Formats: sequence, C-alpha cells, structure tokens
Amino acid sequence: MFYLAYQYTRDFFHAEDIVQEAFLKAYKKIDSVDDYAKIGAWLSAITVRTAIDFLRSEKRKGCYLLDSDMLEPVAGTVENRDNIEEEVCARLFQEEVDRTMERLSVESQQVLILKIQYGLKETEIASLLKLKSGTVKTRLYRARKQLKRCLTPTG
Repeated sequence: MFYLAYQYTRDFFHAEDIVQEAFLKAYKKIDSVDDYAKIGAWLSAITVRTAIDFLRSEKRKGCYLLDSDMLEPVAGTVENRDNIEEEVCARLFQEEVDRTMERLSVESQQVLILKIQYGLKETEIASLLKLKSGTVKTRLYRARKQLKRCLTPTG
C-alpha cells in the first residue's frame, strides 16, 4: 500500500498519511467485503483512490509537491485562500519559477509552458511543435531537471 501511495505522491510522508487514511477507510467498510481472498486488491484500490483524492485536494489548495524526480511549477493562483502566508509563499515561488524559466532554452520553455500552463499531453505537444513524442519527453525531463536544480537550495 505504501508503494502505491508513494508512486502517486513521490513523498514518503504524504504516502504514509495516505496509507493510514486508506486503512481507516477500509476499517470502516470491512463489512462490505464479500470475498476475503481479494482483500489485497480491495485495499490497493482504496489506496489508489485515496492517493488520487489527496492529489486533487492539494491541487485545489494550490499546493505542490517537490521531489527528486519531478517538479511542476504552480500554474496560476487559487482564489479564497484561508491563509495569507500560503498565498504569499505560493506567489513568491511562482515568481522565482518564472525568473528561472527565463534562463532555460527556448525549446525547454516551449514544452514546459505547453505542458504546465495549457495542460497538453506529450503527444499533443509533439504534434503542435512538429516533433517526435520521444523528443518532447526528453525535453520535458531535461527542463524539469534543470529547473529543479536552479530552484533547489544547495546544502
């Protein structure tokens, strides 16, 4: 269950929270299980749905997850935030991401903007830019890696 949750969040602490939440959901609905031989699949499905719900919740809040594999800048701002500090931090981070993106090559900027701001899939970006899908994936990977390297404090 932890592995599934981690695959979605790429964060150990969030994955632990998701597994705990999934177990609570399972405990509350254990009486609905008809075939106990399939309990592993049932728990996996609950874990996956809980992870997806978590990610949707984070997206609605305007939060973002940073990890060693992936970095997605925050696209836009969320209105009606409860916490002004969160809003200021998110805006400052967005400004830093925007400044950092200016240092990337034009090709990297193109694919990141199309992916993040417009939500296009790799195949759609490839078609639009008249590139191979593999080229787009490579550019996205390199652009994210370079962006993360510039944004992550060295210690």
